[in-house]
Amino acid sequence: MKASEIRDLSQEERLRKLNELQEGLFNFRFQNGMGQLESSGKMKLNKREIARIKTIIQEFELLKKDKE
Repeated sequence: MKASEIRDLSQEERLRKLNELQEGLFNFRFQNGMGQLESSGKMKLNKREIARIKTIIQEFELLKKDKE
């Protein structure tokens, strides 16, 4: 998901997507620990998506704070 697509989402949708990705990362880590993870690249992409969403959430919070 691109940053522009994430910015177009509402705050609720961003948080929901973040929660889904964090659950997915937990599952990837569990699979990795059990030796069942097929591709570690999926875990890397998942971490990037989480970081991207957290960054955009932080941007919106800072913008909101500046307006006040």
